[in-house]
Amino acid sequence: MSLNIKTETARIDDEIKLSSGKKLMSYDIKYETYGHLSDKKDNAVLICHALSGNHHAAGRYKGEEKSGWWDNMIGPGKPINTDKLFVVCPNNLGGCHGSTGPNCINDKTGEYFGSKFPIVTVSDWVNSQKSLLNHLNIPFWRCVIGGSLGGMQSLQWSLEYPELIKNCIIIAAAPKLTAQNIAFNEVARQAIMKDPDWCGGDYLKEKKSPDQGLSLARMLGHITYLSDDSMKKKFGRDLQQPNLKFNYEVEFEIESYLRYQGTKFVSNFDANTYLLMTKSLDYFDPIKDYGDKIQRMLSKTTCKFLVISFTSDWRFPPHRSKEIVELLLDNNKPVSYAEINSSGGHDAFLMENENYFKTMDNFIKRLR
Repeated sequence: MSLNIKTETARIDDEIKLSSGKKLMSYDIKYETYGHLSDKKDNAVLICHALSGNHHAAGRYKGEEKSGWWDNMIGPGKPINTDKLFVVCPNNLGGCHGSTGPNCINDKTGEYFGSKFPIVTVSDWVNSQKSLLNHLNIPFWRCVIGGSLGGMQSLQWSLEYPELIKNCIIIAAAPKLTAQNIAFNEVARQAIMKDPDWCGGDYLKEKKSPDQGLSLARMLGHITYLSDDSMKKKFGRDLQQPNLKFNYEVEFEIESYLRYQGTKFVSNFDANTYLLMTKSLDYFDPIKDYGDKIQRMLSKTTCKFLVISFTSDWRFPPHRSKEIVELLLDNNKPVSYAEINSSGGHDAFLMENENYFKTMDNFIKRLR
């Protein structure tokens, strides 16, 4: 069967109070669905995207060459099998691909939200996804799945709405960021905010764009998503030309690759959204936020968990995933754990890997 893609926008007219204390009286959530909802409405799966992801997780738009960011995982006969499952992937609130965010017009002012768009947290995303669940008239998620920042959303779902999630898959994630990870995010934000076209975050109003800063932020981020082995295998120290130029232009293949990634990124991503997403990562710390209450919240969770890590992921290494596993085991939750051998770094969760795909496939086939 071919992949049945539907792209829609849900208008949520219910007020959402954000963790910051600010409110949005209404908002849009852009989302895609794949497959068909069963008559019993018991086969819905939520896909949570990572920092630079969006609602287009699988398939290919007509006339475009590039498929969705998780096309190797979602589709007919694939681990997330759309012949049997109804898959929903939203663009997060504050995103820049159709959901209400900084690059949208504020109905009250008639101008771009820009710098005035409030910071949202992982908890806020889960609450907005709960509103999307209601909008779709789906009683519960058969599974919530996410990698990296998406995995943090999966974990948050099990804490905030335990009665609405039956299974939870957390991939390449951590219960909170290390100081080093926060430092990477801060350097990326500073690169953007020091751009001469930043305009205090209101660059769209000024018809400008901090492309240089956003490009640098993406280049820095991309380095952390790869492993040394994957860079060595793909680029090594290969030169574009046989002889050194003795200048500061591009000479090594890795330099060319990073500049290409930076340039490509600024063409379809908003700088304010990048700041917002990285700040949401920094703030995520449910164990600290909930304190002793987290044990009571987990006591209500009845879902099964699958936690996956990758050996070469130095941004969220396996021992960070094991912290999640230990938290679940300490609270007597049914959890499976897989540490996948891979040289792909943090981005391994997006790559082809036989053991990884088998692990996902086996767990998903047994979804209760």
